[in-house]
Amino acid sequence: MLILPGGIAWDEGKNMESVEVADAFLRLGIPVAAICGATAGLARGGLLDRRRHTSNAPEYLAATQYCGTAFYEDAPAVTDDNIITASGVASIDFAYHIFRRLDLYSLHVLDAWYGLYKTGRPEYIDALMKAASA
Repeated sequence: MLILPGGIAWDEGKNMESVEVADAFLRLGIPVAAICGATAGLARGGLLDRRRHTSNAPEYLAATQYCGTAFYEDAPAVTDDNIITASGVASIDFAYHIFRRLDLYSLHVLDAWYGLYKTGRPEYIDALMKAASA
């Protein structure tokens, strides 16, 4: 999996060589994940024109002049086959989608992990320990 971190460099049109790599990965069936500013890079490169996706806001991506506005979803993170996108304020959701796509944990473990890190509620610690040892 290729994971593209955010940052303002994407807004300046930098890192576009990474978008070329992402395109090559997607053509080979290798997953790509982008958060925050990296979603603008994917949009600028045309990789979100026909895929469900999210970002920091629809207006943020519209500034790239991309053609995928109809596929934008107002959600913290979105997975569409081999591409994961997330808002810059949704790092836990981003990680959840990555872990799920890579099938790193059983769904019980992953859901307990998400509950703990998303809410910080202590009952998820027990749930995570039980799910992990099952």
